[in-house]
Amino acid sequence: MLALPNFESSPDFTEVEKLALRYAVAMTATPVELADDLFEAMRARFDHRQLVELTSAIAWENYRARFNHAFECGSEGFSEGALCVVQNPT
Repeated sequence: MLALPNFESSPDFTEVEKLALRYAVAMTATPVELADDLFEAMRARFDHRQLVELTSAIAWENYRARFNHAFECGSEGFSEGALCVVQNPT
């Protein structure tokens, strides 16, 4: 988790994991900016079923986050005291 904010330069992730993380980042951007070369790289590495499953999982998590934000759904405290890997923007 500590390496996630800097996944591109981290040795903790494989190239396939980095590709999937790039895809998740692109799908999460507002507006979504999914470059053709990124999608082609995904298609070259993942079969159709894998790509559908990964895309739907990313989209579902984005849906949940935006829904919860709109209704001001806060934390249930399940991870109280846990580490937050999101870096503060400077």
